Amino acid sequence: MTTTAADPAPASGSGDTSGGVPSGVAPEPTDENAWLEDIYGEEQLAWVKEQNSRTEDLLEDADYAELEDSILEVLDSTDRIAMVGKRGDWYYNFWKDGQNPKGLWRRTTWESYCTDSPEWDVLLDVDALAATEGQEWVFHGATFLRPKAGEPYRLALLALSPDGGDANRYREFDVERRAFVDPADGGFDLPTAKGNVSWLDAETLLVASTAEGLPKTASSYARTAVTLTRGASLAQAPLLFEVPQDHMMAVVAHDPTPGFERTFAVDYIDFFNRRNLVLRDGDWVQIDVPTDVNVSAHREWLLFRPQQDWTINAVTHPAGSLLACGFEDYLAGVRDLAVLFTPDSRTSLQSWSWTRNFLLLNLLKDVSSEIRVLDPSRPGAGADGSSAASAWACTLLDACPPLHDVNAYAVDDEDEAGATADSGAGDDFWLVATGFTTPTTLMRGTLERGTLEHGHDDGGRQEAGEALGVVSRHAVVKSSPSFFADGEYEVQQHFAVSDDGTRVPYFQVGPRDLALDGQNPTQLSGYGGFEVSRTPAYSGTVGRAWLERRTTGVPGADGQAAHSRGGVYVVANIRGGGEYGPAWHRAALQENRHKAYQDFAAVAKDLISRGVTSRERLGCVGGSNGGLLVGNMLTRYPELFGAVSCGVPLLDMRRYTRLSAGHSWIAEYGDPDVPEQWEFIKTFSPYHLLKDGVEYPETFIWTATSDDRVGPVQARKMAARMLAMGIPNVWFHEALEGGHAGASDNRQAAALQARSQHFLWRALAGRTG
Repeated sequence: MTTTAADPAPASGSGDTSGGVPSGVAPEPTDENAWLEDIYGEEQLAWVKEQNSRTEDLLEDADYAELEDSILEVLDSTDRIAMVGKRGDWYYNFWKDGQNPKGLWRRTTWESYCTDSPEWDVLLDVDALAATEGQEWVFHGATFLRPKAGEPYRLALLALSPDGGDANRYREFDVERRAFVDPADGGFDLPTAKGNVSWLDAETLLVASTAEGLPKTASSYARTAVTLTRGASLAQAPLLFEVPQDHMMAVVAHDPTPGFERTFAVDYIDFFNRRNLVLRDGDWVQIDVPTDVNVSAHREWLLFRPQQDWTINAVTHPAGSLLACGFEDYLAGVRDLAVLFTPDSRTSLQSWSWTRNFLLLNLLKDVSSEIRVLDPSRPGAGADGSSAASAWACTLLDACPPLHDVNAYAVDDEDEAGATADSGAGDDFWLVATGFTTPTTLMRGTLERGTLEHGHDDGGRQEAGEALGVVSRHAVVKSSPSFFADGEYEVQQHFAVSDDGTRVPYFQVGPRDLALDGQNPTQLSGYGGFEVSRTPAYSGTVGRAWLERRTTGVPGADGQAAHSRGGVYVVANIRGGGEYGPAWHRAALQENRHKAYQDFAAVAKDLISRGVTSRERLGCVGGSNGGLLVGNMLTRYPELFGAVSCGVPLLDMRRYTRLSAGHSWIAEYGDPDVPEQWEFIKTFSPYHLLKDGVEYPETFIWTATSDDRVGPVQARKMAARMLAMGIPNVWFHEALEGGHAGASDNRQAAALQARSQHFLWRALAGRTG
């Protein structure tokens, strides 16, 4: 029997009454698997390989091979949309496929991009680079130096990870020469480490890093930032900014927008609290807002989004609002804020993006998209303070069908009229639309102020030339193909009722002729943390690996004849997420974490009560914080599920703060070293909730050795404890590379997805599919 009780206190007279831990620190329960925390130890990796072999023997049959190939076909499809980002006259893209598993960084012109077969100018072949240098590089993006006026974008810092983890090596690259700038010639080449980098000018970088002995925070991120000039070393670079060791991390960035050049620093205290500072005359000036108010600067504007209700100037703005003030005005002490968005019980702000003259707001209304366009130059309905509407003129963008996710963001807000066909695109925007059964579509549009050309009879209120709001013109640029027979399926939205009466939305994707007899293999997915929203999205992988698979013949209810059927896919929008804004997130923080799990269980119960599925046919899947979610389904609600797929998970909530980047999540979960907080944390720590004599669902736990965010050890220890307890049908797999995503190329991603999907299908529907 495995015990999870706290270590007993020493015998009387031993001279130590602390239980082996410092005074005031919660005791640590017995952990017979602590040896597995040595990530790269020889004995530990031998255990991993043994478990991998055992799991591969179970899962990797002929059906698995066919499934993996089918998923890889989706991921490697050359018909996918090559999403681009505009810099100067070029449109940049990073592309992976079967011939280029590590990827190509490339660019093209707008005219070429609009054709069916664009001509791509390949800047960097990552596969060739990896072969030449003998390092399995994973491309993590490029940061360009803003050129002088009239000159093209040329120099960029490329982020390359050696194993797919969060630590990157930054190397200077010349896109005209299609080559790295040699450090011997002064090129920047920063050692692999966690951190961030920003160009100050052509000769100087602002660097927050843990390389070359620079200090780390308790969360393993950069504690300091330095000013690095060409030819200098990080260790010798002068200190620019520093945060306390127990804060999460330091970030620095320079905004080179002409006329609005500013250098910023952010002291991330934790995931949801930060201090924002701007450099003025050599000194850091803190922007005077509460630490839980998100701040965003753009040209002359400063935007604010509070995470909790914020009272300023005797006005209380609810959490999730968007407010504005002139940047210089606010620093000078002005506190009259313009209200741009106020949330309600159904509507939340997800993101925003500036074009040259307008502000795009991406909203969710009951988890369906809505987009508003604001014009700062014109007053809106709320300008006089008499209405909750926007203080800036607001126009609804007609581009959002129900039960879809649609996002709008600027193409290039600094683009002005020039020689190329698409120049003057400062008010252009991208529009990306997707749904569970709707392949992704990329559109491009233009915003402009509308006027009434001819007066009309409306009681004299409108005259010719009067403003009519923002006019939008947008058209389809690219469309993704269908990867499954999406027309045969329908999307429904339902609401379950949680234990405290809260209505919890969820999406259900299934056949149009779905039989409500409780016999449908159903996969329930969720996340419920860090204000992350789970929105509708097209997935060829889910379509092929779950919806279109078929049982060999499952008997219906009440003796009905057996018939073949496919899967049902469900996404739960539980508390802890961001679907209804900060309040929805904060409702499941720390001591209220159980509400997220009650919500997820309520969705499971609703699916069963509606006849969609049954315990034997219902499985759940989640990764990272979602792995903690399904770990709690495994241990707290085992009676609801037939199978659990638990990926890159948090599971040992007593030691999570000491593993990888776990210390940075204390604001979300609580601090287990504090006795009062451990009392509630231990109620959602799956590693400590396992009990003998419980009928647990079939369980697949998967992770990656190179995951430097959550790390692989919590998954290892959970699997080891379950196996030692004699719990049947427990399987474990650890990819040896791939980082927190568990995969660094399409082949690895296909294998990861195939293992999880095949495990669930075998457990819930039988072997043949």
